[in-house]
Parts: sequence; C-alpha cells; structure tokens
Amino acid sequence: MTALAATQAKNQFGRLLDSAQREPVTIEKQGRPVAVMLSKFEYDRIQAELQDLRSDAETAWLMRGANGERLTESIAQLEAGDVVDMTPDELDALIDAD
Repeated sequence: MTALAATQAKNQFGRLLDSAQREPVTIEKQGRPVAVMLSKFEYDRIQAELQDLRSDAETAWLMRGANGERLTESIAQLEAGDVVDMTPDELDALIDAD
C-alpha cells in the first residue's frame, strides 16, 4: 500500500486520485497514518461484502434455538401450501394465547 504525507496528498491530489484507483493509499500526518483513500469501486465492494456478512449474521441469529425451529416449520408449511387466512384480530388473539 502506498503512503503519502498529508502535505504531499494536498499538493499532488491528482496523483493521489490516480494511485487510489490502483490500490488504497495511506495518508500520514507527522508520520502517523490518519486516513486511507481508496477507489469508489473498492469502497462499494467492501460495503457489499459487509452487508452480506450482516445479513448472514442476522439470519444465523434469527434461526437459532426454538425461534429457528418455528421459522423452519413455518417456511415448510408455506411451501407445502398449508396456510390459514386470518384477520389481524384473529392473529392477535392467537399470539396472545401463546
């Protein structure tokens, strides 16, 4: 990964933009890394990967224990066409009885 001093980044901004298209560039201030510039493509790729990880984690959380068993059973019933039409009031009463 390329590193540039903040002053260099400011004075050579065009070069910084070009470099960031090829690889992330670390920007340093007084020798300490303070920022990283990367291409929009790479940023979007990272964001998509993070969203996939969040979705996987949320699914795993929802599917654990008794809740996961109920969801799996409900999905199987839906796929088999074993469904019951209820009004919102009927559904509330069913939930309250549980």
